[in-house]
Amino acid sequence: MENKVILVVDDEPRSRQGIKKTIERGSQQYEVITAANAEEAIERIDHEKVHVLITDIRMPEVSGLELLKKLKEKAKDPVVIVISAYSEFEYAHEALELGVVNYLLKPIAKEKLMEAIEKAIEIEKQREKTGMFNKIVDDKLLEMQQLSKYNRAVKEAMDYIDQHYDEELTLKEVAKQVHLNASYLSALFKEELQVTFSEYVTRKRMQEAKKLLLSTDLTITEIAEKSGYQTSKYFIKLFKQFENMTPNTFRKQNENDS
Repeated sequence: MENKVILVVDDEPRSRQGIKKTIERGSQQYEVITAANAEEAIERIDHEKVHVLITDIRMPEVSGLELLKKLKEKAKDPVVIVISAYSEFEYAHEALELGVVNYLLKPIAKEKLMEAIEKAIEIEKQREKTGMFNKIVDDKLLEMQQLSKYNRAVKEAMDYIDQHYDEELTLKEVAKQVHLNASYLSALFKEELQVTFSEYVTRKRMQEAKKLLLSTDLTITEIAEKSGYQTSKYFIKLFKQFENMTPNTFRKQNENDS
Protein backbone atom coordinates (compact mmCIF):
# COMPACT_ATOMS: atom_id res chain seq x y z
CA MET A 1 0.00 0.00 0.00
CA GLU A 2 1.37 3.43 -0.97
CA ASN A 3 2.39 5.90 1.74
CA LYS A 4 0.18 8.94 2.18
CA VAL A 5 1.88 12.14 1.02
CA ILE A 6 1.92 15.14 3.36
CA LEU A 7 2.97 18.55 2.03
CA VAL A 8 4.27 21.08 4.58
CA VAL A 9 4.15 24.71 3.41
CA ASP A 10 5.92 27.34 5.51
CA ASP A 11 8.16 30.25 4.53
CA GLU A 12 10.30 29.79 7.67
CA PRO A 13 12.92 27.08 6.98
CA ARG A 14 13.32 26.08 10.65
CA SER A 15 9.60 25.71 11.16
CA ARG A 16 9.16 23.82 7.86
CA GLN A 17 11.97 21.36 8.56
CA GLY A 18 10.95 21.02 12.22
CA ILE A 19 7.42 19.92 11.26
CA LYS A 20 8.81 17.55 8.61
CA LYS A 21 11.17 15.89 11.12
CA THR A 22 8.45 15.65 13.78
CA ILE A 23 6.15 13.81 11.38
CA GLU A 24 8.92 11.49 10.14
CA ARG A 25 9.92 10.61 13.71
CA GLY A 26 6.29 10.13 14.69
CA SER A 27 5.44 7.69 11.89
CA GLN A 28 7.10 5.82 9.02
CA GLN A 29 3.88 5.55 7.03
CA TYR A 30 3.93 9.08 5.59
CA GLU A 31 6.01 10.61 2.82
CA VAL A 32 6.68 14.22 3.83
CA ILE A 33 7.51 16.83 1.21
CA THR A 34 7.93 20.58 1.66
CA ALA A 35 7.39 23.92 -0.06
CA ALA A 36 8.64 27.38 0.96
CA ASN A 37 5.70 29.32 -0.49
CA ALA A 38 2.26 28.99 -2.10
CA GLU A 39 3.59 29.02 -5.66
CA GLU A 40 5.95 26.12 -4.91
CA ALA A 41 3.12 24.27 -3.13
CA ILE A 42 0.81 24.58 -6.17
CA GLU A 43 3.62 23.30 -8.39
CA ARG A 44 4.06 20.23 -6.15
CA ILE A 45 0.31 19.54 -5.96
CA ASP A 46 -0.01 19.87 -9.76
CA HIS A 47 2.61 17.16 -10.28
CA GLU A 48 1.91 14.64 -7.53
CA LYS A 49 -0.96 13.44 -5.39
CA VAL A 50 -0.94 15.18 -2.00
CA HIS A 51 -3.24 13.64 0.59
CA VAL A 52 -2.74 16.13 3.44
CA LEU A 53 -1.65 19.77 3.21
CA ILE A 54 -0.20 21.51 6.27
CA THR A 55 0.16 25.22 5.59
CA ASP A 56 1.13 28.31 7.54
CA ILE A 57 -1.44 31.09 7.25
CA ARG A 58 0.86 34.11 7.21
CA MET A 59 3.31 33.93 4.32
CA PRO A 60 4.69 36.75 2.15
CA GLU A 61 3.11 37.41 -1.26
CA VAL A 62 0.47 34.64 -1.14
CA SER A 63 -1.02 33.68 2.24
CA GLY A 64 -2.04 30.19 3.28
CA LEU A 65 -5.71 31.14 2.87
CA GLU A 66 -5.06 32.47 -0.64
CA LEU A 67 -3.30 29.18 -1.40
CA LEU A 68 -6.42 27.26 -0.35
CA LYS A 69 -8.61 29.45 -2.56
CA LYS A 70 -6.32 28.84 -5.55
CA LEU A 71 -6.43 25.08 -4.93
CA LYS A 72 -10.25 25.16 -4.80
CA GLU A 73 -10.30 26.97 -8.16
CA LYS A 74 -8.11 24.20 -9.58
CA ALA A 75 -10.38 21.49 -8.05
CA LYS A 76 -7.51 20.19 -5.92
CA ASP A 77 -8.72 19.05 -2.53
CA PRO A 78 -6.16 17.64 -0.12
CA VAL A 79 -7.28 17.51 3.51
CA VAL A 80 -5.97 20.74 5.07
CA ILE A 81 -4.42 21.53 8.44
CA VAL A 82 -3.60 25.21 9.04
CA ILE A 83 -0.77 26.32 11.34
CA SER A 84 -0.25 29.83 12.68
CA ALA A 85 1.56 31.83 15.32
CA TYR A 86 -1.62 33.91 15.62
CA SER A 87 -5.05 33.02 16.96
CA GLU A 88 -7.07 35.73 15.20
CA PHE A 89 -10.71 34.77 14.94
CA GLU A 90 -11.02 36.09 11.34
CA TYR A 91 -8.28 33.73 10.15
CA ALA A 92 -9.76 30.72 11.94
CA HIS A 93 -13.27 31.53 10.69
CA GLU A 94 -12.17 31.90 7.06
CA ALA A 95 -10.04 28.76 7.31
CA LEU A 96 -13.06 26.75 8.48
CA GLU A 97 -15.16 28.15 5.63
CA LEU A 98 -12.48 26.89 3.22
CA GLY A 99 -12.82 23.35 4.58
CA VAL A 100 -9.80 23.27 6.90
CA VAL A 101 -10.08 20.33 9.32
CA ASN A 102 -7.71 21.65 12.01
CA TYR A 103 -6.17 24.95 13.12
CA LEU A 104 -2.96 24.54 15.14
CA LEU A 105 -1.09 27.30 16.95
CA LYS A 106 2.71 27.48 16.95
CA PRO A 107 4.70 26.19 18.71
CA ILE A 108 2.99 22.89 17.95
CA ALA A 109 3.27 20.03 20.44
CA LYS A 110 4.29 16.75 18.76
CA GLU A 111 1.25 14.91 20.15
CA LYS A 112 -1.15 17.59 18.86
CA LEU A 113 0.44 17.53 15.40
CA MET A 114 0.36 13.72 15.06
CA GLU A 115 -3.20 13.59 16.38
CA ALA A 116 -4.28 16.19 13.79
CA ILE A 117 -2.54 14.25 11.00
CA GLU A 118 -4.18 10.96 12.00
CA LYS A 119 -7.58 12.67 11.96
CA ALA A 120 -6.83 14.21 8.55
CA ILE A 121 -5.76 10.84 7.12
CA GLU A 122 -9.03 9.26 8.32
CA ILE A 123 -10.99 12.02 6.58
CA GLU A 124 -8.92 11.49 3.41
CA LYS A 125 -9.60 7.73 3.49
CA GLN A 126 -13.34 8.36 3.78
CA ARG A 127 -13.20 10.76 0.83
CA GLU A 128 -11.28 8.17 -1.17
CA LYS A 129 -13.91 5.51 -0.46
CA THR A 130 -16.71 7.88 -1.44
CA GLY A 131 -14.86 8.89 -4.59
CA MET A 132 -14.33 5.28 -5.65
CA PHE A 133 -17.98 4.41 -4.90
CA ASN A 134 -19.15 7.28 -7.12
CA LYS A 135 -16.88 6.15 -9.96
CA ILE A 136 -18.00 2.53 -9.96
CA VAL A 137 -21.64 2.62 -8.89
CA ASP A 138 -24.36 2.17 -11.50
CA ASP A 139 -27.16 4.48 -10.30
CA LYS A 140 -29.86 2.53 -12.11
CA LEU A 141 -28.61 -0.77 -10.67
CA LEU A 142 -28.40 0.75 -7.18
CA GLU A 143 -31.96 2.03 -7.46
CA MET A 144 -33.22 -1.40 -8.55
CA GLN A 145 -31.39 -3.14 -5.70
CA GLN A 146 -32.69 -0.75 -3.04
CA LEU A 147 -36.38 -0.94 -3.91
CA SER A 148 -38.35 -3.55 -1.97
CA LYS A 149 -41.59 -3.63 -3.98
CA TYR A 150 -40.56 -6.42 -6.35
CA ASN A 151 -42.12 -9.83 -6.84
CA ARG A 152 -40.43 -12.48 -4.64
CA ALA A 153 -39.13 -14.39 -7.68
CA VAL A 154 -37.57 -11.22 -9.16
CA LYS A 155 -35.82 -10.50 -5.85
CA GLU A 156 -34.49 -14.05 -5.69
CA ALA A 157 -33.32 -13.84 -9.31
CA MET A 158 -31.52 -10.54 -8.59
CA ASP A 159 -29.84 -12.06 -5.51
CA TYR A 160 -28.74 -15.08 -7.51
CA ILE A 161 -27.26 -12.91 -10.28
CA ASP A 162 -25.50 -10.69 -7.71
CA GLN A 163 -23.84 -13.76 -6.20
CA HIS A 164 -23.04 -15.61 -9.46
CA TYR A 165 -22.32 -12.79 -11.95
CA ASP A 166 -18.78 -14.16 -12.46
CA GLU A 167 -20.18 -17.46 -13.81
CA GLU A 168 -21.84 -18.20 -17.14
CA LEU A 169 -25.43 -17.08 -16.53
CA THR A 170 -28.42 -17.83 -18.74
CA LEU A 171 -32.03 -16.82 -18.36
CA LYS A 172 -33.00 -20.49 -18.37
CA GLU A 173 -30.61 -21.35 -15.54
CA VAL A 174 -31.69 -18.41 -13.32
CA ALA A 175 -35.38 -19.16 -14.00
CA LYS A 176 -34.77 -22.72 -12.85
CA GLN A 177 -33.22 -21.41 -9.61
CA VAL A 178 -36.36 -19.41 -8.80
CA HIS A 179 -38.79 -22.12 -10.00
CA LEU A 180 -40.24 -20.26 -12.99
CA ASN A 181 -40.10 -20.81 -16.71
CA ALA A 182 -37.69 -18.58 -18.64
CA SER A 183 -40.24 -16.62 -20.66
CA TYR A 184 -42.25 -15.71 -17.54
CA LEU A 185 -39.12 -14.54 -15.64
CA SER A 186 -38.08 -12.50 -18.69
CA ALA A 187 -41.50 -10.79 -18.73
CA LEU A 188 -41.30 -10.12 -14.96
CA PHE A 189 -37.88 -8.44 -15.34
CA LYS A 190 -39.19 -6.09 -18.02
CA GLU A 191 -42.37 -5.34 -16.12
CA GLU A 192 -40.89 -4.74 -12.66
CA LEU A 193 -37.34 -3.52 -13.34
CA GLN A 194 -37.87 -1.84 -16.72
CA VAL A 195 -34.75 -3.62 -17.98
CA THR A 196 -34.22 -6.96 -19.66
CA PHE A 197 -32.65 -9.89 -17.84
CA SER A 198 -29.57 -9.48 -20.05
CA GLU A 199 -29.19 -5.77 -19.22
CA TYR A 200 -29.40 -6.42 -15.48
CA VAL A 201 -26.67 -9.07 -15.71
CA THR A 202 -24.48 -6.76 -17.83
CA ARG A 203 -24.93 -3.79 -15.49
CA LYS A 204 -23.94 -5.93 -12.51
CA ARG A 205 -20.88 -7.26 -14.32
CA MET A 206 -19.80 -3.79 -15.49
CA GLN A 207 -20.04 -2.43 -11.95
CA GLU A 208 -17.88 -5.23 -10.60
CA ALA A 209 -15.41 -4.81 -13.49
CA LYS A 210 -15.02 -1.11 -12.68
CA LYS A 211 -14.33 -2.00 -9.04
CA LEU A 212 -11.55 -4.38 -10.14
CA LEU A 213 -10.12 -1.84 -12.61
CA LEU A 214 -9.71 0.74 -9.84
CA SER A 215 -8.73 -1.48 -6.91
CA THR A 216 -6.45 -4.11 -8.48
CA ASP A 217 -3.61 -4.46 -10.99
CA LEU A 218 -5.32 -7.37 -12.77
CA THR A 219 -5.05 -7.44 -16.55
CA ILE A 220 -8.10 -6.72 -18.73
CA THR A 221 -8.26 -10.43 -19.63
CA GLU A 222 -8.30 -11.40 -15.93
CA ILE A 223 -10.95 -8.79 -15.14
CA ALA A 224 -13.08 -9.99 -18.05
CA GLU A 225 -12.91 -13.53 -16.68
CA LYS A 226 -13.71 -12.46 -13.09
CA SER A 227 -16.66 -10.46 -14.42
CA GLY A 228 -18.20 -13.48 -16.14
CA TYR A 229 -16.88 -13.08 -19.71
CA GLN A 230 -15.04 -15.80 -21.58
CA THR A 231 -13.26 -13.42 -23.95
CA SER A 232 -11.75 -9.99 -23.28
CA LYS A 233 -12.80 -8.87 -26.77
CA TYR A 234 -16.51 -9.20 -25.95
CA PHE A 235 -15.99 -7.66 -22.49
CA ILE A 236 -14.24 -4.60 -24.02
CA LYS A 237 -17.02 -4.19 -26.57
CA LEU A 238 -19.72 -4.19 -23.86
CA PHE A 239 -17.69 -1.93 -21.58
CA LYS A 240 -17.38 0.66 -24.37
CA GLN A 241 -21.15 0.55 -24.90
CA PHE A 242 -21.82 1.28 -21.22
CA GLU A 243 -18.96 3.67 -20.39
CA ASN A 244 -18.13 5.22 -23.80
CA MET A 245 -14.48 4.27 -23.30
CA THR A 246 -12.32 1.17 -23.11
CA PRO A 247 -11.51 -0.47 -19.74
CA ASN A 248 -7.88 0.70 -20.08
CA THR A 249 -8.94 4.30 -20.66
CA PHE A 250 -11.31 4.13 -17.68
CA ARG A 251 -8.49 2.84 -15.47
CA LYS A 252 -5.95 5.46 -16.64
CA GLN A 253 -8.42 8.34 -16.42
CA ASN A 254 -9.39 7.49 -12.87
CA GLU A 255 -5.83 6.77 -11.78
CA ASN A 256 -5.01 10.34 -12.83
CA ASP A 257 -7.96 11.64 -10.83
CA SER A 258 -7.13 9.69 -7.71
